[in-house]
Amino acid sequence: MSDWLVLAGPASKDLSFSLSKSLDLDLIEVESRSFPDGERKVRLQHDVKNKNIILVQSLHPPIDAHLMQLLFTIHKLTEEGAKVLACVPYLAYARQDLEFRKGEVISLSVLSRLFRSVGVSSLVTVDIHSSQGLGYFSFPTYSVSAMPLLANYAKNNLKLVSPLAVSPDFGGSARVEAFATIMDIPSISLKKSRNRNTGEVIMEKSNIEVTGRDILLIDDMITTGNSIVKAANYLKKFNTGKIYALCSHAVLIDAASSIIQEAGVEEIIATNTIPCNVSKVDITPILTEHFKTIR
Repeated sequence: MSDWLVLAGPASKDLSFSLSKSLDLDLIEVESRSFPDGERKVRLQHDVKNKNIILVQSLHPPIDAHLMQLLFTIHKLTEEGAKVLACVPYLAYARQDLEFRKGEVISLSVLSRLFRSVGVSSLVTVDIHSSQGLGYFSFPTYSVSAMPLLANYAKNNLKLVSPLAVSPDFGGSARVEAFATIMDIPSISLKKSRNRNTGEVIMEKSNIEVTGRDILLIDDMITTGNSIVKAANYLKKFNTGKIYALCSHAVLIDAASSIIQEAGVEEIIATNTIPCNVSKVDITPILTEHFKTIR
């Protein structure tokens, strides 16, 4: 359809190309550069008046730089008469969706207002940290799940012995259950409590037997790797088999990958919401399905 275009944000060029091919839409780009002091500049290079623009831009590190690119681009697109459908596969600031301690800013609420102010018509992300966060948005906002894609990858590519899907914390119960249902395997969620002042984490599991079983640790994102490492170290006490870590978003700051591997995790498997060397699962199919539905 000639009135629809995919615009490749600087942070998600490969995914944008794949999505444009899958939807059979033309792909356009913006000119983007940085000034010596770190300020960002964005320039449109195409006529977008009366166009429906699927703008693809993940908000992985450097998060604020990618966020400003996104906001600048959306503002200019709407100013030029386009309708913007924001595709933000990894939505940063989504973890802070409640005022956990008095005085904390609910960053997701602020982010939703920023998107509204620059003219976003709708937004889709992948596996938002908490579904209740969708309630902060005053325009159509969707979270599509990569769990079926990750489960099918594991089923087709890993040789597993009596596999068990495990969420590192109880908050991921629905996520790990969806994953396990597709693989037709059991699942458990570790009970994790965190001291918000010290950051100390304590874990305990359910009564299900884990000895000798290969473990699939399932999370929405892996950032420092601490939760995965703590879960792996805890489960190894019960003489499990191989341990794998699977997630939608591999943020993996600093030496996270090395720390996870040193903890005995066999492999890290992530989607390509964030381009990196563990991005082995392509999310193009679920984004294609979403945009075909709303078109």
